[in-house]
Amino acid sequence: VQLQASGGGSVQAGDSLRLSCEVTGRLFSSSAVGWLRQAPGKDREFVAAIRWNDPRVYYRDSVKGRFTISRDDAKNVHLQMNNLKVEDTAVYYCTADRYYSAPYLKGDYRGQGTLVTVSS
Repeated sequence: VQLQASGGGSVQAGDSLRLSCEVTGRLFSSSAVGWLRQAPGKDREFVAAIRWNDPRVYYRDSVKGRFTISRDDAKNVHLQMNNLKVEDTAVYYCTADRYYSAPYLKGDYRGQGTLVTVSS
């Protein structure tokens, strides 16, 4: 499984960004794809996940109501991030688990990161 992330950038607080992840390779009904992030000097943390074969989604509490994860017919996974905050600044990694145990992603597969910078 290969994951190719895109869509990071630098924005002001309150702005929006959309991250995308192109998924190639085989995933299963037990799998999930989503995003982890790592801010400077902090541990990597779970952001959001979507099950591969059904629409169930999961979010960390701090992004609920602001971020939306989705999957399109081409098997790309998107993370729409609205009302961004300075504390959302991090490198975001598209991540997949072969056997997903909700809500957190272990990171069986991980793509390269994409940097999101939010300034006040």
